[in-house]
Amino acid sequence: MTPAAAKASSAGTTEPARAMEPVGAPVDASLVTIPASRISVDARGAALGILAALALIFALSWGEKFMVPLLLGIVIAYTLNPLVVWLEAIKIPRVVGTVIVMASVISALVLGAYSLRGEMQAIIEQLPEAAGKVSTAIERARIGQLGNMQKIQKAATEVEKATTQAAGGPAPPRQPATHVIVDQPTFKLGNFLWEGSMGALGAMGQAAVVIFLVFFLLLGGDQFKRKLVRLTGPSLSNKKITVHILDDINGSIQKYMFMLLTTNLLVALLTWIAFRWIGLENAGAWAVAAGLLHIVPYLGPGVTAAATGMAAFMQFESLSTALLVAGASMVIATVVGTVVATWMIGRIAGMNSAAIFISLLFWGWLWGIWGMLLSIPIIVIVKVVSQHVEQLQPLAELLGD
Repeated sequence: MTPAAAKASSAGTTEPARAMEPVGAPVDASLVTIPASRISVDARGAALGILAALALIFALSWGEKFMVPLLLGIVIAYTLNPLVVWLEAIKIPRVVGTVIVMASVISALVLGAYSLRGEMQAIIEQLPEAAGKVSTAIERARIGQLGNMQKIQKAATEVEKATTQAAGGPAPPRQPATHVIVDQPTFKLGNFLWEGSMGALGAMGQAAVVIFLVFFLLLGGDQFKRKLVRLTGPSLSNKKITVHILDDINGSIQKYMFMLLTTNLLVALLTWIAFRWIGLENAGAWAVAAGLLHIVPYLGPGVTAAATGMAAFMQFESLSTALLVAGASMVIATVVGTVVATWMIGRIAGMNSAAIFISLLFWGWLWGIWGMLLSIPIIVIVKVVSQHVEQLQPLAELLGD
C-alpha cells in the first residue's frame, strides 16, 4: 500500500470516530492553551510626564517672586473689573474709571488703617508688658516642671536604693552630675532692625508692583481676551471654547472674591460683637485683624486666637478669660470658614473638599502664606480649563464634587 493510500485510510477511520463523539463531551483543561495577553505600559511617556511635573514645580518655586505678584494682580483685576465696566457703561472713559476705582480702593484702605491707628498704637504699646507677663508665666511653669522632675528623680533614686538593699548588694555610688553649657548666638538689635527694614521695603515694593499691574490690567480691559481668542487659530470652535473658558474663569474668580469679602466681613462683625460682650479692650482693632487674617486659611485664625488670648490675659490676668477669648475667636472662624465658606465655594465651582484641602497644602508648601491665599483661585482656574478641554476631562472629574 502506498503512503498516500495509507494516509487516506487513516483519515477515513478517524473521521467517523470524531463524528461519533458527543458534542457536549467534557474537554480536558490541561489540553486547552490560552494565548498570553500583555498590558502595554508606555514607560518612556510616564517618565517624561514625571520629569515635566518636577520641572514645573521647580520653576514655580524658583519664580515665586514673579508669579505671586502676577497672580495676585490678576485676581484683584478680575475682582475690580465689574466696577470699571459699570463706570464705562455710564459714559465715563475707561482711563478715568480705572483711576477712580484704584483711588477709591487705596483711599478706603488708608482711611480704614488711619481710623484704627489709636487702637493699633495701644496694642503696640502693650507688647513689652505682654512679653514680660508671658515670659514670667513660662518661667513659673518651667520652675514647676523642674520641681516635678526633681521629685520624680528622687523617688526613682529611693526605689533603686531600696531594691539594691533588698537584694543584699552594696549601694550604687552616686555619679556626679555633668553640666553641659550651650553657647547661644548673641542677639544683635542692629541686625534685627536691618532685616526687618529690608523685609518691610521688599513688601512695599511688591505692593507697588501689584498696584501698577492691577492698574494696567484694568486699563487694558478685554484686550488680552481678544488676543487670546485670535491666538487660538481660525477655527470657530476653538474660539468659542476659549471665550467660554475666559468667561467662566472671570465669573468664578469674581464670585470667589465676593465670597471672601462676605465671609471676612462676617468674621469681623461676629468677632467685634463677641469681644465687646466679653469686655476686651480695642475690640474694633482686633475684629479688623481677625477679618484680615481670615483670608489665610487655617493659619490666620490660629494667629488671631493666640494674639487675642494674650491680650485678654494681659487685661484680665485670668487664664480662663484668655481661653474664653481665644476660643470665641476660633469658634467664629471655624463656623464661618467651614459652614459658610465651604457652602459658597461648592456653589461657585462645585469643587471637591479633598481637592481644595490638597491644593491648600501644595501651594502653602510651595509659596507659604501667599500660596495658601492663591490656592483656591488657582484650583478654580484649573477646574474651569479642564472642563472645556477634552484631554483634561479626567482631571475635571477628579476635582469635581
